[in-house]
Amino acid sequence: MASLKELKGRINSVKSTQKITKAKQMVAAAKLRKAQAAAEAARPYASRLAEVMGSLAGKITVSESSPKLLAGTGSDQVHLLVVANSDKGLAGAFNSNIVKAAKLKAAELIAEGKTVLFYLVGRKGRAPIRRDYPKLILANFDTTDVRQPGFPEAERIADELVALYEQGKFDVAHLFYSKFRSALVQEPTEQQIIPVPAPKVVAADTGAVVEYEPDEEEILAALLPRYLRTQIFGALLENSASEQGASMTAMDNATRNAGDLINKLTIQYNRSRQAAITTELIEIIAGAEAL
Repeated sequence: MASLKELKGRINSVKSTQKITKAKQMVAAAKLRKAQAAAEAARPYASRLAEVMGSLAGKITVSESSPKLLAGTGSDQVHLLVVANSDKGLAGAFNSNIVKAAKLKAAELIAEGKTVLFYLVGRKGRAPIRRDYPKLILANFDTTDVRQPGFPEAERIADELVALYEQGKFDVAHLFYSKFRSALVQEPTEQQIIPVPAPKVVAADTGAVVEYEPDEEEILAALLPRYLRTQIFGALLENSASEQGASMTAMDNATRNAGDLINKLTIQYNRSRQAAITTELIEIIAGAEAL
């Protein structure tokens, strides 16, 4: 049984931990508001760009002369899984859920006889994937030198992916990230980004004839890289909001658990103290009677 000094030390230790988790919860809540606003603000732009892409793609016939980002390589043998994680922990199951979704997709593709490679964004997803697929990691993208990944990082990631695609390193690329729903719900999401799936947009027939200058294929070739950067940027924003929401929830649970543990330890401390006092009184009374 622990002594009174040990119990008091544990209580003080848990109280210190509770102060840290409470502070981190408040920080995550403050960051969540900003990250959520950024993620929600980016969604209309991505949606409108998808509409423009769908309108242009619907006016051309995909062939070998079409932009490679749209037409593809003509094969789907080599799949690149782009796994976007964060660089920090203490966010509950945020990172592990994304990694789990990527691993399930990798196992499914390997079972179909496909070749799987990984492109890892962020530090937290590297260790579990490297442990299971040590020879399948094609490249890593480090985000530790920035406070929060933004459009410059999305642009660099997109450019690296396009360069690898043009070198023939892979045929299809899938992006894995966590879509923000609420502070309590973050949904691991898979999205094919290369070749760019032609968005299906059903528009009303107004009878108007639209002439493009330059032609549709040339405009589409210029928009495809921008569309890819926008999708990656949106995923990074969704990840940021999801991370803060998961962190806030995890720290709230940790604070509550610390409070419960403090109550249990306090009860145990009071009982031990009462038992010690009772033992001392019995010894004094017994000594007095012996005299």
